[in-house]
Amino acid sequence: MRGYFLVFMLINHMVFAGGLWLVEINHRNLAFVEDAQGFVFLSGLLTGMVYARKMMKDGYHVGRDRIWSRALELYRYAMGVVLVILVLQLLLPGAVQAWQNWLGTVSLKDPTSLAPVAAFLVQPTFMDILPQYIAYMVFAPIVIWFCLRGQWLGVAIASLLVWLAAQLGLQRIVTYPLNAWLAGAPDQEGLRVSFNLMGWQIVFFAGIIAGTLTSMGKIEWQKVFDPRRTTLAWTALAVTIFFLPLRITTAHGLMPGFVLEKFGLMEVRADFGPVYLINFAAVAYGIAWILIAGPRHHSPLIQKLASGLTSLFTLNFLQLLGRHSLQIYVWHVLIVYMVYYIDGNTPELSQLTKTAITAAALGALALPALWRDRERLFAGTPILGPWVKTPA
Repeated sequence: MRGYFLVFMLINHMVFAGGLWLVEINHRNLAFVEDAQGFVFLSGLLTGMVYARKMMKDGYHVGRDRIWSRALELYRYAMGVVLVILVLQLLLPGAVQAWQNWLGTVSLKDPTSLAPVAAFLVQPTFMDILPQYIAYMVFAPIVIWFCLRGQWLGVAIASLLVWLAAQLGLQRIVTYPLNAWLAGAPDQEGLRVSFNLMGWQIVFFAGIIAGTLTSMGKIEWQKVFDPRRTTLAWTALAVTIFFLPLRITTAHGLMPGFVLEKFGLMEVRADFGPVYLINFAAVAYGIAWILIAGPRHHSPLIQKLASGLTSLFTLNFLQLLGRHSLQIYVWHVLIVYMVYYIDGNTPELSQLTKTAITAAALGALALPALWRDRERLFAGTPILGPWVKTPA
């Protein structure tokens, strides 16, 4: 599923003059549910599953060090791709103008502009998921530890309260003075981030809780998603259908202004507002129910739907991307910047040409995964998921 989200992230981030028709073929146009939310949730889920087992086996400190080591590795990736793009900015003619809106005033010619980037206070466009993921990984060890000690409900309540604080704008007590301080520096534009960490953390730590409880054996998903218990599934479907026309009208500018004035307060993407939270919870539960309970349901239609989704998410290409998802995410940023540069330095391209470039970009997306799997590829052994052992 992370591979699926990465594919659509790349498509959505392909910016062409005149637009790209493929961008319109996306689930985000039917619900307030986007690839970033699924990617962050699944990252939290796997973090909880993997590192909870490590803590149970080797203790808190070993698990904590592994998580922080992973966060540091991702930080190096984030800084590495920024440096590569800034080097290209110096080497490629017209790159400064082409990437002005995405990089702002950040440049290798001005070393002082790099400090806010290194501190994640200024985030170049499309680099926003990694900083929040790294920040959450800093707090992940103590959250997992509390869950292992049976205090997962307290963690959930704390996460909900932090999310609520974000909806009330309490983070501005810190961010407004910080923005004023940054904007006061010469040639600085102020605080530049895409996601409110206090709002989006509820997605990641919900995944952490679910992953940790799974590793502890506290949740039997086959029983939770029982095909005979359909009340929550029907509720999730009803909520999803409720938001469908609202999403379509907002996506195409059809919602009346006097309604949007009120609705927009609940639909702030950066804060992961109530509309996004409720819609995401409904869709996530519905998809999980179909995948887990669907194959055992008496209805042939639901069985076929479950089989179709399973076939989609088990495509070899998507599994390949998913196994190396964070490296692929970093790589996709570089691809998007290069495509944007090419588009900005050529006459407006036809939709056919844009589609061909996007197809080529999707093929190139797998290069880091192929490189990281090269030993198994060249050895001729099956490439299996990290949770599957190759038979002796």
